[in-house]
Amino acid sequence: MIHPSPLTSISAVTGHPRWDSRGRPTVEVVVRTGDGSVGRALAPAGASTGSGEAVDLRDGGPAHGGYGVDRAVDRVNGPIAAALKGLDAADQAGADAALEAADGTAGFAHLGGNATVATSLAVAQAAAAASGLPLWRALNPAARRLPLPEVQIFGGGAHAHGRLDVQDLMVVPYGAGSFAEAYAWCNDVYRAAGELLDRRGARAGVADEGGWWPAFDSNEAALSALTEAIEAAGRAPGDEIGISLDIAATQLADGAGGYLLRREERRFDRDGWCELLLGWLDRYPVVSIEDPFAEDDPVGMAALTTAVAGRVQVIGDDFLVTDAARVHSAADTGACTAVLVKPNQAGTLTRARAALDAAHARGLTAIVSARSGETEDVAVAHLAVGWGSGGVKVGSVTRGERTAKWNELLRIEEELGVDARFAGRSGLGLDGGPA
Repeated sequence: MIHPSPLTSISAVTGHPRWDSRGRPTVEVVVRTGDGSVGRALAPAGASTGSGEAVDLRDGGPAHGGYGVDRAVDRVNGPIAAALKGLDAADQAGADAALEAADGTAGFAHLGGNATVATSLAVAQAAAAASGLPLWRALNPAARRLPLPEVQIFGGGAHAHGRLDVQDLMVVPYGAGSFAEAYAWCNDVYRAAGELLDRRGARAGVADEGGWWPAFDSNEAALSALTEAIEAAGRAPGDEIGISLDIAATQLADGAGGYLLRREERRFDRDGWCELLLGWLDRYPVVSIEDPFAEDDPVGMAALTTAVAGRVQVIGDDFLVTDAARVHSAADTGACTAVLVKPNQAGTLTRARAALDAAHARGLTAIVSARSGETEDVAVAHLAVGWGSGGVKVGSVTRGERTAKWNELLRIEEELGVDARFAGRSGLGLDGGPA
């Protein structure tokens, strides 16, 4: 038996109720080690969720709309603290295995995925603090690459009460020479898009992730407007900046094998839906598409992936739910070319890292992602760099819970200085290898 170092031995684990960007309760966990180091983390929450995700533990009842987390906090202060006390914070896999053993379910239904992911992240932060390093460097001292950002410009779907059927219309600035330049370009596009909406009387507000909440008559009108906004920002669509779509098609499935565009009152069978999406990809500078078919439609996913091979990145989110076994299965069937990695989908960092490693092993791109319900926690910025992901997705350029993460990535790039390498187009995995 390997005994933990007295310096990084976990001396205390405490849970606390906090609040997220949607005004809902969430869980914060603080982990302390023997040398006095402290790690702190908050759990995010999604709006559009896959059925295979780790399960948040909520209180139900009338208080806070049923979203209370008192039970999850109690789990942290009770069985989780008991399971982790005395373990080595530097042994992330050991701590996460203890969480799995204490829970005993496949999706952390007993302890709550919100409790376990906050705990797992806090353990990592405590170990990094004890080493005197930022989390990204503690994860990989040789890390140099800044990921390609996916930045939301228009929000729809579950993020904007169905104002658009497509959930996210984003830009990917792969033509930039640095992360800082890439992010500045995205801000320019965001501003140009807002001005365009104002001229058309189509600006309805701001969606959950900070993107504009537009009032378009059709989904394709949003694609056209985004292309126009890229041009208005002085950038070349398809050359310097491309479009990334999150279809979140599980939300559009009609339960009978078809898909509904409710805003347009149009229904499609699988073949018709694939034809519609391929038409969008042909007419607009789309370089990435996420969950184009429902989580239970691998045939549709594989058909689209085959049709766009080599020219458009196809991402699995609800389809894969940050699960290594599903990643391997998708690679076997050619269902997608990229994996969205969301730690809270997996429930622990070890499980999330396993999904990312599976992607890299099978030649798929990995994109570390935040959620629509976020906090000021910036861990995903560190994970994206430390884990060497090709891309990073945290929302738009507005709202503090989003800019906190973008600004952290800018700090990391500055800290790396001349050693920094921006992923650029290679972050899409379209140039002959995984990103």
